[in-house]
Amino acid sequence: MRIRYTYQGNESIFETALTTVVVGRPKPGVKIDLDLTPDHSVSRPHAQILHKDDQWWLEDLDSGWGTKLEGQETKGRGPVALAAGNSFRVGDTTLCMEELPLDNATKPATVDGAQAKVDKAQALEYTIAYPAPDLSVSLSPLLPAGDPLVMVTAPVPSSTAIRHQRLLYSLLLQFGTEAPLDELLQFAMERIIAAIPGAERGALLIKELNTGQLLLKAHLPHGQPAVSSTLAEHALNCRGGFIWQKDQDLSVSQIEHRMASGMYAPLLWKGKAFGVFCVDNCNGSRAFHNDDLELLVAAAQHTALALANHELHDNLRRNAELVDRLLTNFSPAIRRRLMDRARQGRLRLGGENSEVTIVTSDIRGFSRTTANMEAEDIVDMLNTYFSALVEVIFQHDGTVDKFVGDGILAVFGSPEHDDEQHAKAVRAAIAMQSALKHVNSARRAHGQVVCEIGIGVHCGEVLHGFIGSDACMEFTVIGDAVNRTSRFCDGAGAGEVLISPELHQRVWKIVQAVPTTIKTKHEGDWSAFRVISIKDKTVSKM
Repeated sequence: MRIRYTYQGNESIFETALTTVVVGRPKPGVKIDLDLTPDHSVSRPHAQILHKDDQWWLEDLDSGWGTKLEGQETKGRGPVALAAGNSFRVGDTTLCMEELPLDNATKPATVDGAQAKVDKAQALEYTIAYPAPDLSVSLSPLLPAGDPLVMVTAPVPSSTAIRHQRLLYSLLLQFGTEAPLDELLQFAMERIIAAIPGAERGALLIKELNTGQLLLKAHLPHGQPAVSSTLAEHALNCRGGFIWQKDQDLSVSQIEHRMASGMYAPLLWKGKAFGVFCVDNCNGSRAFHNDDLELLVAAAQHTALALANHELHDNLRRNAELVDRLLTNFSPAIRRRLMDRARQGRLRLGGENSEVTIVTSDIRGFSRTTANMEAEDIVDMLNTYFSALVEVIFQHDGTVDKFVGDGILAVFGSPEHDDEQHAKAVRAAIAMQSALKHVNSARRAHGQVVCEIGIGVHCGEVLHGFIGSDACMEFTVIGDAVNRTSRFCDGAGAGEVLISPELHQRVWKIVQAVPTTIKTKHEGDWSAFRVISIKDKTVSKM
């Protein structure tokens, strides 16, 4: 069977002769045939594809997120019929099965014996189906670049084998360093030219991700590279390497660069073509041989693996930066836990209903106070206040849901459950008033405008979690408890902390509070408690 699968815009191809393929991520003691790492939303294992009773079947293996076939959930339904061309979704990876006849499936090749030669010949016959380029050159049979190499020619001399081993080993060592990518590619080009007798010039072309244009990333010697774009495209289309020799009627590029003979090999890894290696000579004094081509194809595979790893690293870095920006509203402790969830693929869109504690603060008389201030001074004042207040919220494991004008909406007990959310929220509210006093003291000393805030705290069940889309996700809380908290905030005077009776029932042991009544616009009078201090020594008296 052949399976084409796509994750984060990167498409790969998996082809096998197996009649049962387990899809998922690696796990000790469990054999995974199609590894979908780095998609962390894929289970270990996730699903399997099997051939039984002349029919292909797809079966979810009790995965965490289920398996959808053509948009329909299959989890818990057992094996579901799967036809060629059907697409199914595993985690965040989309797969499409392209069935191959079982009797024509690729068989493992052996190093010795006639079977290896037959398999190689079949592969060559399959790949060479692309038309040869319209150039005055003679091409050798194609050497497939996507499969493990099988030596079907006579054994090479030991010195040649050692030269091959040294080249590939040096590439592996260098690709494992943290050197810039362009330096690694130039290093690979230089080593290949040095390792192949008769190779006088070389160039490495890499496909640009967005346009597919072939970019010149490395070449030797310095100066104008000698490359045939037609032959390079032919190598990519055929997905195989070849040797070419010039014929009598020379092309313009052959004449211009005095090209006599050369080799082209595509950079393939897991079905994806990254670019192409090109080497040639000018006088044709030494013709390239099949062992030279095999070495170039092997070096191209190593380079393609390095490019795939570099691309994966870049994707992970960009994802980490996106997650880091997403998590700026969370305290460092909660941020670390959410990062762990993200690495495990469990930070996803969705919400849950549970009780949280909400803190809302608002500047008293903000419009009147700032009426005669310059816009820059207003922004500077808000940033100073918000910085101090957010730091206190984070110190108590709270989450800043949003800034609303001159106010802050903070949540405790979400997105991570916290048994101490009620006490932490009240302690944070008292500490916020204390922090504001220090900020005001510093601003007065510099002759700057100061403000006071009122704070309301309430607890209740809300819908909370990450909403939006994969491209734009944010944390929020929704529910009546949010609106009720704003009523207690509206009723709090400058420098006051008002808590709801529901919250007072849970924190009465740690707070000194007096009952009071607040007026609301539409709900009449509400009972509340004005917090005087915390009874223990964690936070000083207001």
